[in-house]
Amino acid sequence: MSTLILASASPRRQELLQLLKYPFVTQPADIIEQQQPNESPEAYVQRLAQEKALAVLVEHNQQANVAVLGSDTIVVVENEILEKPVNYQHFQSMMQRLSGRSHYVLTAVCLATAKQQWQCCVATEVSFRQLSAQDIETYWASGEPHDKAGGYGIQGLAGKFVTRLNGSYFAVVGLPLYETEHLLKQWLATDSE
Repeated sequence: MSTLILASASPRRQELLQLLKYPFVTQPADIIEQQQPNESPEAYVQRLAQEKALAVLVEHNQQANVAVLGSDTIVVVENEILEKPVNYQHFQSMMQRLSGRSHYVLTAVCLATAKQQWQCCVATEVSFRQLSAQDIETYWASGEPHDKAGGYGIQGLAGKFVTRLNGSYFAVVGLPLYETEHLLKQWLATDSE
């Protein structure tokens, strides 16, 4: 019997993966998340997803019956990555940059076994309405933005800021369901050979 491990502590990713009805266990990956010089946002998010999957796979001695799912999500505006806010001033500047304009959310997924890897990267365009100083302050006070890439969670209070979404809603939350299920089906097809 094969074991699927989600290399994430994110409750959002756990909830989304549960929707696909594949039994799994969680084991967060301990990696350093830092963009390399001249690394594009796409390459960065894909590398992080892969590093998360491989870090957990190594802890299981690359057992043949283990598959590890790693994922990472970043918010990109004008080719600049907006990480999780470190304090209110940082959050405020990010929200001001997102206000009244479009940005991209990139989510990469990597499914790794001892023999093979499957990867995808989903880009979703998200547009925000104009945000007032009060909007920004109230949202920060809710506590919701503190651990979110780009300082917001579309599935929560920030959903009311979104005027348009072009792509995968679930990828913005943290795990694109269609693409993830496709990777899992590829793994199960090779696993049964």
